[in-house]
Amino acid sequence: MNMNILRITLLSFFFSCQFVNAQTNTVLFTVDDAPVYTSEFKRVYSKNLDLVKDDSQKDIDNYLDLFVKYKLKIAEAKALGMDKKPTYLREFGNYKSQLAKNYLNDNKVTDQLIEEAYQRLLIEVDANHILVKIDENASPKDTLAAYQEVLKLRGRAIEEGFDTVKKDIHNGQTLFAEELGFFTAFKMVYPFESAAYNTPVGQWSQPFRTQFGYHVVWVKNKRDNRGEVTVAHIMLTDDKAGQTAQNRINEIYTRIKQGDDFSGLAKQFSDDKSSSANGGKLNTFSSGQLSSKIFEDQAFGLQNINDVSKPFKSEFGYHIIKLIEKKGIEPFDDLKSELNNKIKRDSRSKVINDKRIEKLFKKYNVSLDNADLSPFVNILNDDFFSSSWKVPANFKGDKVLLNIGTKQITQIDFADFLLKSQRRRQAKIPFDKLVKDNFKVFVESHLQSYQEENLEFENEEYAQILTEYRDGLLLFDLMENEIWNAAKEDSLGLENFYLQNKENYFYDVRVDAIVASSAKKKHIKKVAKQLSNNKSIDIIKGELNSDKEINVSFIVDTLEVNHQALPKGLDLKTGVSKIFKHNDAYSVVKIENILPKTLKSFEEAKGSVVSDFQEEKEKEWLLKLAKKYKVSINKEALQQVKTELK
Repeated sequence: MNMNILRITLLSFFFSCQFVNAQTNTVLFTVDDAPVYTSEFKRVYSKNLDLVKDDSQKDIDNYLDLFVKYKLKIAEAKALGMDKKPTYLREFGNYKSQLAKNYLNDNKVTDQLIEEAYQRLLIEVDANHILVKIDENASPKDTLAAYQEVLKLRGRAIEEGFDTVKKDIHNGQTLFAEELGFFTAFKMVYPFESAAYNTPVGQWSQPFRTQFGYHVVWVKNKRDNRGEVTVAHIMLTDDKAGQTAQNRINEIYTRIKQGDDFSGLAKQFSDDKSSSANGGKLNTFSSGQLSSKIFEDQAFGLQNINDVSKPFKSEFGYHIIKLIEKKGIEPFDDLKSELNNKIKRDSRSKVINDKRIEKLFKKYNVSLDNADLSPFVNILNDDFFSSSWKVPANFKGDKVLLNIGTKQITQIDFADFLLKSQRRRQAKIPFDKLVKDNFKVFVESHLQSYQEENLEFENEEYAQILTEYRDGLLLFDLMENEIWNAAKEDSLGLENFYLQNKENYFYDVRVDAIVASSAKKKHIKKVAKQLSNNKSIDIIKGELNSDKEINVSFIVDTLEVNHQALPKGLDLKTGVSKIFKHNDAYSVVKIENILPKTLKSFEEAKGSVVSDFQEEKEKEWLLKLAKKYKVSINKEALQQVKTELK
C-alpha cells in the first residue's frame, strides 16, 4: 500500500469518530493503558472501505493493523509533548478562533464588516497560492486527503520555493499553483481574501478552505490601492513590410507628439482589433484585472488626463497609452451604502448579530425578565457616571443570577461587568434603566462566549474540521521531525539508498520528435510531405500559417512515448509517421532519434529517491513504536466486530 494513502487512511480514522460515547462501548484494544473502543473502529472501517484499491486491505485484521499504527503515532506525538508546544498551541488557537467565526451565525456586526471591507479596499495584496481542488460537498476522507496534501505542499514551498513546486505540481485541474498578482477586497471569496490580508508579507498562510478546496497563500507584497483607470492604447504585434514593430511604434509616437489625433491613429494602425475601432479605448480596470503587469504599471503611472506614455513593450507587443480617466478610492462615507449592499450579497454576513442573539436566547432558554436586578440598583451611585464607582466591599454577590446551559452566572460576575462598563462613556440615566441596559449587554456577551466555548460539542461539522486541523497539525510536526527531515539530515544515507535501489529509477523510452497538429487533414498531408523533404519548421509555418490564420501547430521536444501528443501504439522508428487522428485533430510525427530506457542519475532521480527513502524510514520507525508501546487486543471484542461487519 502506498505510504501516502496509508497516511491519509490513518489520519482519517480520528476524524470520523468524534461523537462516540466511549463509555458505552467495548474496548477493542489499548495502547499502554489508553482504551480504543469497538464503535470507533467500526465507524472508521465502514467509512473507509472505498479508500483502498487492494481487497486485502479490506480484511479486518489488516485494517486493524493500520488503525493500531495510527494510534501509535498519536501516542508518540503526545509522549513527545508536541501538543504542549507554545508554537503548536498558538497556531491551533488562532485557527480555532478564526474558524469559529464561520459557525457562530454572524461574523461581525454589519458596520464592522463595512469598516473591514473599506480598510481592505485601501490596500492591494500581491499573492501566490497553492490550491488542492475538491468539491464543496466532498466526503470527509476526500476533505482530509486534500487538507493533508496542501499542508505538505506548503512545507515544500517553504523549503524548495514556490516556482519549484509550481513546476512540479500544477496541472490546472486538481492542483493549482498560481501567481495572482495584485487584488483587493471583494475580488476573491471571503476566506481567501481574509487569509491574504491577515498573512504578513513574505509569509505563507496556514491552510484554509473555500468552496474550491484547500488553499495556502503566500503574500509577496502589499501596497496602497491605485484605484481605477480608463485608457486608450495603440498596439503593434508584428513586423511588416520590412519594418519592425518597434520602429513603427516609434513613428506613431512621433506623430502623436506632432499633434496627430490619438484616436485616429489607433483606428488606422492598432493591432488590437477589439479596441481599435473605438479609438483604442479599453474598459476601466483596477490592479490585477489585466494579465500584463507591465501594461498596468504604465497605465497607473500616467498622472494627468490626456497624458501619453512613451512606447513600451509588454508580453503582447508594443504599446502607447493615453490616460482618459483616473479615480482613487472614494471616501468612506461615499462608499458606505455601496459596501453595505455588497456585504449583504457577500459571504461575510450570513446572519446579522441581533438575529444571532435572538436565536441564542431561545436555544439556551434564557430570559432577561427572571433575574433579580434590584441589588445592583441599590449599590450604584453617581460615581458611576464619572468612572469612579467601585463595588461595595460588603457586596458578597455569591447568589446565582442566571444559568446559561451548564454555566452559572453569579451576582459578582455582573457587578464586575458594571465596574468595567463605567469606563465607557454613558449618559446619565436612572439606575434601574442603566442596570437593565447593561444587564442585556452582559447576558448577550455571555451567550455568545458560551456558544463559542461549547461550539465543539454542539456543532459536529465544526468539531470535525477543528479536530482535523488539531491532529493534522500535530501529526505533521511529528512526521516532519521523525521522517521528512531524514533525507535532509542524512545525505550519505540517501545516496547509499539510491545505489542500492538505482534499478528502480529510470527514464522510459523517449523520442526526439516533431509533432504537427491541425484540424484539417489536407494541411497535415502537406506537413508530412515537407517533413519528409527535411524542410524546416519555419519554412512550413511560412507556407501554411499567416498573421490572421494558424492552420498547423508544432511541438518540438524530447517526449516520453506516453506523452499526450502521441497516439497509443505509435511505431517507434525514425522518420515520418503515418497521418493519424488524435485528440480530435489530425497529426503527424517525425522521429529524429529514439532514446532507449536509461537509468537516472542520483540528481535526476532525487525527488523519487527522497520519497522512497522517507517511506523506508517510516517503516523502521513504526517498528520501534510497536516495541515502545504495549498494545493489547481484546480478541473476544475483535471477533464480535468481525461478526458484525460481515
